[in-house]
Amino acid sequence: MSESWERRSLRLLVLLVYVWLQFIPGFSDSDDSKNGTRVGTHTSTSSTGSMVVIIFFVLVTVALFSFFLFKLWQRKKREEQYARLLKLFEEDDELELELGLRD
Repeated sequence: MSESWERRSLRLLVLLVYVWLQFIPGFSDSDDSKNGTRVGTHTSTSSTGSMVVIIFFVLVTVALFSFFLFKLWQRKKREEQYARLLKLFEEDDELELELGLRD
């Protein structure tokens, strides 16, 4: 089941990247033409390919950085909860001693 979910999410990611690339000049398939001739310059395939690779690496870097920050945030929250738990039990021990419930 997770494999089909991964495939769907990968397809969605590819679709979103494709749509996003349409807004970058030179990646669009649109034709600014007058009487059937193209107007303007287009990038070569090698520069287009290198641009795709650069964008891919930027996306991967942002994803890894976000994952790292999320894990760091989780660890911080876990440590805060553990500190609150210890503080709660320490206060209970002092209260029991003050009331004489425990020796």
